[in-house]
Amino acid sequence: MQTGVSMPGETPPAVSEDCLYLNIWMPAKSLQKRLPVIVWIYGGGLINGSASMPLYWGDQLAQKGVIVVTIAYRLGPLGFLALPELTRESAHHSSGNYGLMDQIAALKWVQKNIAAFGGDPHCVTIAGQSSGAISVSILMASPLAKGLFQRAIGESGGLFEPLQLGPKFMLANAERDGEKYAASLGAPTLKELRRVPASKLTGDAGGLVHAVIEPYVLPLSPYDAFSAGQQNDVALLIGSNAEEARALVDVTRQTAATFDSDIAQSFGALPPPLLAAYPHATDEEARQARLGLERDLRFGWDMWAWARLQAATGKHPVYYYSFQQQPPFPPGSVYAGWGASHFAELWYVFDHLDQCPWKWTPGDRRLADEISSYWVNFAKSGDPNGLGLPPWPAFTNAASDVQYLGDPITAGEVPAIKSLTVFDAVYTMVRGKPFARR
Repeated sequence: MQTGVSMPGETPPAVSEDCLYLNIWMPAKSLQKRLPVIVWIYGGGLINGSASMPLYWGDQLAQKGVIVVTIAYRLGPLGFLALPELTRESAHHSSGNYGLMDQIAALKWVQKNIAAFGGDPHCVTIAGQSSGAISVSILMASPLAKGLFQRAIGESGGLFEPLQLGPKFMLANAERDGEKYAASLGAPTLKELRRVPASKLTGDAGGLVHAVIEPYVLPLSPYDAFSAGQQNDVALLIGSNAEEARALVDVTRQTAATFDSDIAQSFGALPPPLLAAYPHATDEEARQARLGLERDLRFGWDMWAWARLQAATGKHPVYYYSFQQQPPFPPGSVYAGWGASHFAELWYVFDHLDQCPWKWTPGDRRLADEISSYWVNFAKSGDPNGLGLPPWPAFTNAASDVQYLGDPITAGEVPAIKSLTVFDAVYTMVRGKPFARR
C-alpha cells in the first residue's frame, strides 16, 4: 500500500496489500553455476517504491554474470507503525520495523532458494538507493541479518546522524507517536485499527514512518553498532550524488532574506555554525546554500560517516564514490536542470539508458558500462576493479580516496569536505563524545 509514485519515464506501479513478492533475473543457462547474487532494495522514503519498476530490472546486469533479485517490503504505517499493544502481543517485545523484517525474510528466502536459479547463497550483495540504502545500513547493524549477505552497496542514504536529534527513533517514543496516529484515524485501539481500510494507511503518517531502535531487529543504532565494531562486517561500496538536492527541493524562489526562516521551517532551528558554513548573502548564494545544506544534511555526511566507521572498525574494505554525471533530462520537463541529482545514477547502475528516449551521449553509454561493471565486479569479489576500468582505490581514513563517477572517471577527495567537517563538529557536540575512531 502506498500513494502512487514513479521514476521519470515510468507509470506508477500497481498498488495492493498483496505485495510481498520478489523478482529474479538470471543469465541464460546459469542453472549449473554458482553465480554472485545482487539483492536490490528500492528507495522511496519508506513510504513508496516498487520492486518491479522497469528501471530496476536486472536484465543488463545479469548479462555480466550475476543473479539480480529485487524485493518488496511493507511501506508506510503498515511497515513501520509501533504501538504498545503491538509490542505486548509480540514474542520479541517490540513493534515497528515490519518493513525491515520483510527485507530480512527475503534474504532468508534467497539463502534457501537461490541455488535453484544458479545463484551462490554464500556470495550475496545487498544493494539499495535512498531509503533502500538506509535499509542497507540498518541490515549491516541488525543481528537478525548476520550471515545473510557478504557485501553491501549503499547509494545516497544511511542512518548515522546522532539519534539524540530525533528521540522518536526510540521504541517508547515511537509507540507514543503510533498511539497519536491511531487516534487521529478514529481507531485508538488495535482492534479498531485493524478495521481501518488499508488505503488509509499510507504516507509518512506525520513523520512516524522510520526505523525504530528496539530489542529485536535493531537493538543499536547503526552508528553505535559500527562504533563498537558490532556491525555485520562486509565489503562496502557507498556514495552519493553531486547535486542530490535538485530533485528534492525547489530553490527558484529562495532568497537571502528568507534563507534562515525557510531552513527553520523545514528542519527546525539549526546551530549557527551550520548556517554559517553555507554563505547566503545574495539570492544566488542562498539558492546554492540551500542545495548544499540539503545535500550534506540528507546524504553527504551520512555517507562520509559510514565510510569512516567501516574503515575504522571493519576488516573489509570500503569503496567510496561521488556520482558527477548529468543525465540528459529532457528540456522543458519537470526534471530539466536537475543534473547529478538524487537517483540520477540509477540509469547507469542498471545500464538502462535505453529505457528513456533521451539524448544520451557516447560518454553516457561508456559510463553506464563502467559503473554497471564496477557494481558487478564488486558483487563477484568485494572489489569493483577489473580489466579495462579506471582504477578505483579503496577508501581509508588516512587517504580518503573517492572515485568521481563521471565522464571521464577520476579520483579525488571527499566532496564538500569543509562543510561536512562543520557538520562533524556540530554532531560531536550533540552526541557529547568524539566521532568513533580506531
